[in-house]
Amino acid sequence: MKAIKTAISGLIIIEPAVFGDDRGFFFESFNQRKFNDLIGRKVDFVQDNHNRSVKNVVRGLHYQIQHAQGKLVRVVQGKVFDVAVDIRKSSPTFGQHVALELSAENRHMLWVPEGFAHGFAVVSDSAEVLYKTTDYWAPEFERSISWDDPALGIQWPLTDPPILSAKDRQANSLAAAEYFA
Repeated sequence: MKAIKTAISGLIIIEPAVFGDDRGFFFESFNQRKFNDLIGRKVDFVQDNHNRSVKNVVRGLHYQIQHAQGKLVRVVQGKVFDVAVDIRKSSPTFGQHVALELSAENRHMLWVPEGFAHGFAVVSDSAEVLYKTTDYWAPEFERSISWDDPALGIQWPLTDPPILSAKDRQANSLAAAEYFA
């Protein structure tokens, strides 16, 4: 595994070592010891989530104001435009984001630490996203920031209007959101 630093401290792209031949490929998708070494701290995951969505679905930008979740995100089928927004009010990169393509083909993973809002748009016909979380889902503390808030400046690569959940249609702007100190 190799860590690729991003423009925002703590947000890390993880590139696994893939071994392939005429039979196919093999890679270690997770190793606790290697992962902790790559990100520079001990992390315990408590929940695995699996999501399937169709093209132009936008999920997010989600976070929890209590029981904050760190997420290790990867795509096992299809391709997504993945986004993490720094919502740590005391951070010098507050309100900034990192966006990248995660796909079954590139096999990259994104470590999204606590203190970030996270979301993605499906850019292939469909996509399956797996992510590990460091805390349990707590719906009473879940919040959303509007995916298209102009203050964020995210250039979503959508070909048609997004397909959104009711929750995401009612999301707050970054200015009106609750976030971390």
